[in-house]
Amino acid sequence: MRKTVKILHSIAACGLIGGIMSYMVLLVVAAPATADGFVQLRSLIAAVSNYVLLPSLAVGLVSGLLSMIVHRPFLEKGWVWLKAALGILMFKGVLTIIGAKADYAADLAAKIAAGTASPERLERMLTLEWYTLIVVLAVAVANIVLGVWRPGLKRRVRRRVPDAATAEKAGGRSAEMTMPAAAAPKR
Repeated sequence: MRKTVKILHSIAACGLIGGIMSYMVLLVVAAPATADGFVQLRSLIAAVSNYVLLPSLAVGLVSGLLSMIVHRPFLEKGWVWLKAALGILMFKGVLTIIGAKADYAADLAAKIAAGTASPERLERMLTLEWYTLIVVLAVAVANIVLGVWRPGLKRRVRRRVPDAATAEKAGGRSAEMTMPAAAAPKR
């Protein structure tokens, strides 16, 4: 089960990076000369978002969380929790920004082709779209680097000092006796 989850996670990472790169390549190479060409480009970008980026992201998140379940030692590793946090950031970036912008830009391009919207709106959105793509790509690469490098980050676990009643029930010393002198309560 562990290897299956790892394979799915690796394939999802490939799909995510490939989808982002495809999106960028379409923006750079396929600059249309006509409004109808722009509608077609935006439809292609929406397709890349809907059929490559979003499914890859979903598989990556689910397989990443499953890997924490099937391999319990991961729960104690700081780099795993950092990857999880970055995964949530990627989820937000891809789902709410890239996916929505691709669909929104396709609709806006159709309105521009019909003459009901200004092309300047699309240019402003395109600048924000590039920033988002770069940030999500950087987070995706950082996640891969963390998964390969696995730095020695440890998850901080707060140790609870038992109170006097709990310690005496357990047959141990009171909390005052087990605390260092500097941390003992003042009377």
